[in-house]
Amino acid sequence: MSETKKIRSVVNESGIEIKPLYTADDVKSLQAEEMIGLPGGYPYTRGIHPLMYRKQPWTMRQYAGFGNPADTNKRFKYLIENGQTGLNVAFDLPTQIGFDSDDPMAEGEVGRVGMAVDSLKDFEIAFGGIDLDKITVSLTINGSAAILIAMYLAMAEKRGYDIAKLRGTAQNDILKEFIGRGTWIFPVQPSIKLVGDTIEYCAKHAPKYSPVSICGYHIRESGANPAQEMAYAFAIGKAYIEEVTKRGLPVDAFANRLSFNFNIFGNIFEQVAKFRAGRSLWAKVVKEQCGAKDPDSMVLRMIAGGGGGGLTFEQPELNIVRGAYYALISALSGTQTMALCSYDEAYTIPTEYSARISLRTMQILIEEMGLCDTVDPLGGSYYVESLTAQMRELMEKHMQDVEAEGGMVRMVAEGAVQAKVSRQAYEMQKNVENGSFRKVGVNCHRVEEEQKSVEFHPYDEANAAAQIGATNEVRKSRDNAKVAAALSRIEADAKADVNVMPALMEAVKAYATVGEMTRALVAVYGRYQEPIRF
Repeated sequence: MSETKKIRSVVNESGIEIKPLYTADDVKSLQAEEMIGLPGGYPYTRGIHPLMYRKQPWTMRQYAGFGNPADTNKRFKYLIENGQTGLNVAFDLPTQIGFDSDDPMAEGEVGRVGMAVDSLKDFEIAFGGIDLDKITVSLTINGSAAILIAMYLAMAEKRGYDIAKLRGTAQNDILKEFIGRGTWIFPVQPSIKLVGDTIEYCAKHAPKYSPVSICGYHIRESGANPAQEMAYAFAIGKAYIEEVTKRGLPVDAFANRLSFNFNIFGNIFEQVAKFRAGRSLWAKVVKEQCGAKDPDSMVLRMIAGGGGGGLTFEQPELNIVRGAYYALISALSGTQTMALCSYDEAYTIPTEYSARISLRTMQILIEEMGLCDTVDPLGGSYYVESLTAQMRELMEKHMQDVEAEGGMVRMVAEGAVQAKVSRQAYEMQKNVENGSFRKVGVNCHRVEEEQKSVEFHPYDEANAAAQIGATNEVRKSRDNAKVAAALSRIEADAKADVNVMPALMEAVKAYATVGEMTRALVAVYGRYQEPIRF
């Protein structure tokens, strides 16, 4: 008798073993109404709107920003002219961590990886000629988010917009910064307090604005697997809800303005299942653990489509193909907003050409590929429904593990989450290097001595000098007595442990700089010192 060939084992990144075949038996135990439901209704597994893209395609929100505000304004208008329907603003590192462009700590970084912003004047330039009612803006900022949100609201108000009707988003997820990116400023507790201040202020004054986009994206980029990405993001979201409700604000007064930013790279079916599972789990958490009554509070609103961790230096043109698949995953997953990494982002700030390719990729899905024809096209697949249920169960376990270790805030403060994610990143890198995790162009199907046709974005020192000069002009022309009084109010309000957003709004309107306002807060809160664990 011939020897039976052993079927290889397949385990996805989240740790779920994948069967060679799925049948009706795999979904018999699923209670369709409770676990799956219909789109637009609890638990939102199949989508948060009844008709999804049949009624309106996803917002296309490419990440953009570099140099000075005038450069960035030009790129914004280029993208809008080419059909982009939302803006996603990149800020340079000094702005992200609260330094003005003329601070010695900012040398060599002004405008390098995003737009330099020092005062309200920069926002006035960056968004000049852009209709903020037609184009919503996402601010990808965290450590200095309270200041930049105040700046955006003040800019809109100055231009005549009613901020009570203004829509937009700020990333403003500081807990994930401690885990994944590192653009923190203040220690953990005051940082969370500032997030709470923005949520509370917007709930009262700008109720259509989303002051926090909870960002599993960077947790995934830092080493978390797909199930952990979602679970950790939900644990963070729950921590922010707890921070605000303890102030006496009901969860239904603000939860519907919380949004999420998630990552997409890897196995198509695992990614689709994680988002379908994530929607139902978040709905359950907000309803059962946070006490929400309003169905709108239970909706998982998200941007997805990026996945910089999946891009490669090797054979960069293949990233165009990867980007197309990431966009496909995002559409099949039911996201509301999509932002694709451009093929050259593993190297540099995208060119207009590469950014346009990413934008056209999304437009092809809308116009040519039928992705907007029906809701949840993979729903009902034995494989997808079974995997969705398993992913949800795994996410719940990860959330329970976080609670068992004292909650997300405590774990972040002690460096426990950071250590876990870093260890996984190390193991993944080893698997890439030894070839056990296959990556086309990196450890398989390589091309030696290939020519990489990538145009590097130059760093312009003259541009940085011009930004510094413009900021100094603002300092000379403003009412410095008014600025000093506003900065004193920021410090006093921080000491009194009251909401600092009104004081920040006053300072922003007086043209105080990002660095000045940050220093006023640092005087009270201090600066974060990272705990290192091995």
